[in-house]
Amino acid sequence: MRHGKKHNHLGRTTSHRRAMLANMASSLIEHKRITTTLAKAKALRVYVEPILTKGKSDNTHSRRAVFSYLQSKDAVTELFRDIAVKIANRPGGYTRIIKLENRLGDNAEMAIIELVDYNTVYGQETAAPAKKATRRRGGAGTKAAATAADITPADDAVVAETAAPAVEEAPAAPAVEEASAKEDEAAKGE
Repeated sequence: MRHGKKHNHLGRTTSHRRAMLANMASSLIEHKRITTTLAKAKALRVYVEPILTKGKSDNTHSRRAVFSYLQSKDAVTELFRDIAVKIANRPGGYTRIIKLENRLGDNAEMAIIELVDYNTVYGQETAAPAKKATRRRGGAGTKAAATAADITPADDAVVAETAAPAVEEAPAAPAVEEASAKEDEAAKGE
């Protein structure tokens, strides 16, 4: 009977499953993010979370216990040196699973499993600094282009009304004609 045996066997023998999970856990610790199937990612999360908790206390017993699971000196060193510092204040939930599209070959559900404190996509507290949108162009045409672009059809009537007094300067033209007529008379008189 299988009463209370809830873990996923992943279609492998016990020794093969342990070796595979140890290799995947070592890869996760060294690379901070791996892509695998969704079932393996869920099984890996159950496997690696207690290992990361043991990594928070740096003593000989913890190092030996973690090494018995991982069988990789490099992964153990990385865990106790770098990762333990980042996860020291976190009470659990060290990993995140992000679902991807199904694999093309066999349509298997794929996922990324990553360490939460080493993410590059999700949960960014600080927003990226906003780019300055100042555009500078040389020349005096910028003001005229800006005023022409800012005018709406409702503003056209206002512009036409303000332009009307400029047309009333027509009486200045007869004064110019009178001046030119006087010059003509002076030229005839000589």
